[in-house]
Amino acid sequence: MAPDLEFTDFRSDTVTRPSEQMRRAMSIARVGDDYYREDPTVRELEIYAAELLGKEAALFTTSGTQSNLIAIMAQCDRGEAYVVGHRSHSHLRELGGVAVVASVHAQVIQNLDDGTISLDDIEAALWPSSILFAPVRLIALENTIDGTVLPLDYLSDLADLARRNRLRTHLDGARVFNAATALDIPVSEIAQYFDTVGFCLSKGLGAPVGSVLVGEAEVIKKARRHRQILGGGLRQAGVLAAAGLFALKNNVRRLVDDHRHAKELAKALSRLPGITPQIPKTNMVFCDVSRSIQKEFAGFLADNGIRVSGTHFHQRWVTHLDIDDDALHRTIRSLSDFEASYDAA
Repeated sequence: MAPDLEFTDFRSDTVTRPSEQMRRAMSIARVGDDYYREDPTVRELEIYAAELLGKEAALFTTSGTQSNLIAIMAQCDRGEAYVVGHRSHSHLRELGGVAVVASVHAQVIQNLDDGTISLDDIEAALWPSSILFAPVRLIALENTIDGTVLPLDYLSDLADLARRNRLRTHLDGARVFNAATALDIPVSEIAQYFDTVGFCLSKGLGAPVGSVLVGEAEVIKKARRHRQILGGGLRQAGVLAAAGLFALKNNVRRLVDDHRHAKELAKALSRLPGITPQIPKTNMVFCDVSRSIQKEFAGFLADNGIRVSGTHFHQRWVTHLDIDDDALHRTIRSLSDFEASYDAA
């Protein structure tokens, strides 16, 4: 591969870079000391986010990992438990922070193929009151999960289950705007089923850093203290909050383009011998690569500056705002060339 070859990066929607317009918004942002609640742009972001998701209050956090941990700490005490799916980020991909930092026990249940957790399995995991068991206080879901959107009727049933059992609910909504886009509904229609929701500004929405946690005012007040404990206290953070505001006001509507691009990409991949893609629900294409083609396909991707995540035999391609029509069609043409060369061989 030539050293000056430009990359087309499908590894994740976290690789997006702020646009010139977003950088301009950051450069002119009004700032203050957020420790004293005096940063006007941070406050504007938090108010806007809370209203957008239909909640009382919001907290600007440094990351989705921090947002999830804070939400759990604000709703579970040490020695208590929360129900979580085995594929979820807070359980699988956040370094065990819930156990290490919060001393909260994860009651892990298998996710079904559609990303849901069986309501019967959740009921079975709610141990009786006893000095032997960590009491379950919270149910945590993820939406989207591996690009899959959770059905609204399932969320409604889960919320009913939580109310019956006096449990709270948290949504890791890192890509919840993708879920709302796929369902063609306001994001508040998803958020209504959860006591707290965290969402990322730095994935498909294109901001360089940050997440937001929304919920009841008292919970967010506790969350703010936990953010401080975790070293997440912010000072003149308006330059970052401005990027988040720009993202929410300008980059949500365009998520439909990412979903369209994912479908076009899956169609192109399906034409290749030995490549079996799943039909994307949002902006992620997962595909299996047969053993007979793995070496050749990996070399092709490297030679053409195409970056994907996963392994040689199971890959994830993620579309995002830096994959425009030109980049997508250039990639599809390259895939066609690979198909032709493989057939000729």
